[in-house]
Amino acid sequence: MIYKADINLRKQLFSMFEDMKDTMILSCLQGHMGTTWVDNPTNPTAAQIIVGIFVFYAGDPHGDGTEELLSNLPKDSLVIVNTDEWKNRIETFHKGSIEKFQRYAFEKNPEHLNCDYMQSFLTKLPEGYELKKIDGALAYDPSLQDLSEDFTSQYDSIDDYIKKGVGFCILSNGKIVCAASSYSVYDDGIEIEIDTHPNHRRKGLATAAASALILDCLNKGKYPSWDAANSVSAAFATKLGYVLEESYDTYYIHYEK
Repeated sequence: MIYKADINLRKQLFSMFEDMKDTMILSCLQGHMGTTWVDNPTNPTAAQIIVGIFVFYAGDPHGDGTEELLSNLPKDSLVIVNTDEWKNRIETFHKGSIEKFQRYAFEKNPEHLNCDYMQSFLTKLPEGYELKKIDGALAYDPSLQDLSEDFTSQYDSIDDYIKKGVGFCILSNGKIVCAASSYSVYDDGIEIEIDTHPNHRRKGLATAAASALILDCLNKGKYPSWDAANSVSAAFATKLGYVLEESYDTYYIHYEK
């Protein structure tokens, strides 16, 4: 049997996840979003964090509750662990429904980010495009959800996103065609999510929206964390000043209970 951890129990799990640097772990353990599951409600030896489709495991991969934790997945999960023992456990348990690929982590140092350079992108939008900060009206605009549900799906509601999140979008003919926003939030910053409509790519829109978001975060003393899903995103981050720290294994698991 596994148990859903309340905020008090989550606080006990920081040491279990201390070697994992993903900010979504902080988002959950600090109580901003996501759910945490443990194998024991008073003395957990293994734990699982779920934020959106991202899943993290830590602790003992061979405990009595581990198998149930490994079965407790949202559909089409991205699973991240940082020990060979956990990797072997996942690869064995989910054999036949798993794909392993590389994501890219960057050093979390605001001094690497060139604010003057990013400021220059805000004035380079092509004619017919407008950059705006996402407010309540734009958060509810159907074109934002059509672009990507990931902008708000980690929050309890769109109102919760308006309260906790931050984002910038680019409009064309009154519709949102590009946005950079907080996929998740933690005490000291956000995790960035960016998407552009296929018909509006390769025009510098994502660069402008991302720059606006990063600058806004830095001005507020928040860190705009970037974790890249592929080499294209990694190159984009490097363009804005982020410094690659490492690539790491990620498991895409197509799993249905």
